[in-house]
Amino acid sequence: MFSNIPLNALRTFEAAARRGSFKAAAEELSVTPAAISHQVKTLEACLGSMLFERSGQGVKLTEEGEQLNRHIHRALLDISSALERFRPQRELQTLTLSTTPGLAASWLIPRLGGFYQAFPQFNVRVDTRNELVDLLRDSSIDLAIRTVSRDDPNLYCEELMVERFGAYAAPGLIGLSKTSRIELIDLTLQIPGVYPVSWESWCAAAGHADWLQTARMREFDDEHYALSAAIAGQGVVLASNVLVAHSLARGELVAYRPEVSLPGPRYVAACVPGRERQAHIRAFMDWLAGESADTGL
Repeated sequence: MFSNIPLNALRTFEAAARRGSFKAAAEELSVTPAAISHQVKTLEACLGSMLFERSGQGVKLTEEGEQLNRHIHRALLDISSALERFRPQRELQTLTLSTTPGLAASWLIPRLGGFYQAFPQFNVRVDTRNELVDLLRDSSIDLAIRTVSRDDPNLYCEELMVERFGAYAAPGLIGLSKTSRIELIDLTLQIPGVYPVSWESWCAAAGHADWLQTARMREFDDEHYALSAAIAGQGVVLASNVLVAHSLARGELVAYRPEVSLPGPRYVAACVPGRERQAHIRAFMDWLAGESADTGL
């Protein structure tokens, strides 16, 4: 039934597609780049389709190659997961999660102990970076929590929370509207989609246009530092309701004019299709869904 399936060529193709390079795939599989090229050509001849575009700059998947890669990667994940069940159980099974430093510090890490209590057999390695990880090429990342304005059709996504942006300050600063010169914490926000999140937009919605004429701006390029400054009483921060949820619960921050907020994108948990069926990833995604619901956002 399966005697005509070119398994070695498919495994070689998947490595080359994932790594985006015949040389990198050769290093991963401990063969020569020529062997990778030969296997890919064999598969292309078998299918009657070009899977890669070759150029002096390297290789790039064709449309047919992209389609095949999605199916093959998912199938190899299923095979790997099936084999894992028969191997001796390791002490801990590690899940590598990618997310932003701000979400990790302000939302995820404070809650992570609850996951370990429920699933002591799993370990979570948190990879924090602001740039977007290509999950289809970086196989070291199992799961990503990211903000999106629309889902990526090439990934499996589950919605977690919807962001809104409001003004928050330490409890002692709640009488700030009576001060002559407000201190505002200005954060450089990189938000997917078209969302007008800025102090100008918030002040216009709140009827505080006069603030901008006299405000002293404290500028930050990292969400975690901006929130830390607000908690320390250094001003009012325009921040995501997701990132301030833990600080609100602890009484470190309070909302100023909570009826005024700006719309933002959604948080989703995303992975390569098929990985969501692996036990440790499924457990973590279910836990994330529960924590998101408890956040009340």
